[in-house]
Amino acid sequence: MKDGNFLKEKNARSLWHPMAHPADSLANPPTIVTDASGVTITDVDGHTVVDGVGGLWNVNLGFSCQPVKDAISGQLDRLPYYSIFRGTTNDAVIELAEELRDFFAPDGLSRAFYTSGGSDSVETALRLARQYHKIRGEGGRTKYLSLKKGYHGTHFGGASVNGNANFRTAYEPLLPGCFHIPAPYTYRNPFNETDPEKLAQLCLAALEDEIAFQGAGTIAALIMEPVLGAGGVIPPHASFMPGVREICSRHGILLIADEVITAFGRTGSWTGSRHWGVQPDLMCTAKAITNGYFPFGAVMIAEHVARTFETDETGRAAIGHGYTYSGHPVGAAAALACLAETKRLKVNENAAARGRELHDGLLALKGKYETIGDVRGGHGLMCALELVSDRATKAPIDKKTINAVQEGAYRAGAMVRVSGPNIILSPPLVLTSEDVQTILSALDAGFAGTA
Repeated sequence: MKDGNFLKEKNARSLWHPMAHPADSLANPPTIVTDASGVTITDVDGHTVVDGVGGLWNVNLGFSCQPVKDAISGQLDRLPYYSIFRGTTNDAVIELAEELRDFFAPDGLSRAFYTSGGSDSVETALRLARQYHKIRGEGGRTKYLSLKKGYHGTHFGGASVNGNANFRTAYEPLLPGCFHIPAPYTYRNPFNETDPEKLAQLCLAALEDEIAFQGAGTIAALIMEPVLGAGGVIPPHASFMPGVREICSRHGILLIADEVITAFGRTGSWTGSRHWGVQPDLMCTAKAITNGYFPFGAVMIAEHVARTFETDETGRAAIGHGYTYSGHPVGAAAALACLAETKRLKVNENAAARGRELHDGLLALKGKYETIGDVRGGHGLMCALELVSDRATKAPIDKKTINAVQEGAYRAGAMVRVSGPNIILSPPLVLTSEDVQTILSALDAGFAGTA
């Protein structure tokens, strides 16, 4: 590795960073992470902190999961790559598909289509949804519904169903036929409704209204996150996703659960859909499927959808879609090891317990600092603080102040993530109670420095 002075001098000069203005990265060089172990990361200056971000929602097992590293190394020695396009496959992907079939059986999902990551999984699910209706002779079902504030990746399809203008406007016009309904976002919503259950019913009524306006026979699918993640960690009332499921079923609309973030224990349940007692028709996964150690993803497919494809006699079910790295054997080997370790450690149970501790601690911080307008979480290890300049008006905090909180927290021992007016926390699911307290103490220091 080059020495620290070289890295600092060249930082952000030769590359553009995702989700950042190139000029901003030059003016405010990113933190250079050089080492990681367990749930901590170390920067180029030797400063070690608890990673409250979990890489990017994906390092559920921490940075030292030896079984996954060993699986990657062993697979590289044996078969570093082979395609699973028509006519060939590899042993690792077959074994993984059987493991995923068992893991997702309670969700009613029984087939896997492999991808290279979350955005690929969303794109795949959107395509399969349209194709499903074409096979069934309902080719007019081409539209998509989604939630405002929802995040579904960066491909054109995903950007089109994204519910946040920050990920859309620079690339418009996007895919036609995508429509958004209000999210069950209790802190800010067009109904000025603060009761979560009542808000859920209002949002469901808006969904019914949009379906009636568009015509149910024109809609292929609704895509949603069981808990909205990048949009600010927005958990719906427990009645919301079951209500969406019932409405979609009644109108013949497929329900796509975007579980790129929430699958594999993040919510305290093995999947976000299972957390709400819902079985989707398609589920997008990635991130924690390999703990971030290898780019990999999978779309899981419900049995009834799979049967429609597999029993087709029209020729419409031939899948004209895939990626060079779909079913990469190294990724599959990593996923097998990761899934085994995920189940062995019962990380969903730890996520639930540590998540409650983190959420309670954040509520205590809200009592100390007026700039904390809302605390969201309570469902596993995904929490957010929404910062305001005035609690009465809910006016968003200025960028300088929220960045100062983040920087102060980092100096005090924790990496946290800023997204708009939100500080988002998505730490590894192997976090300890002591680690939770480190994050809370660091945030306390960050807020104290701006008070």
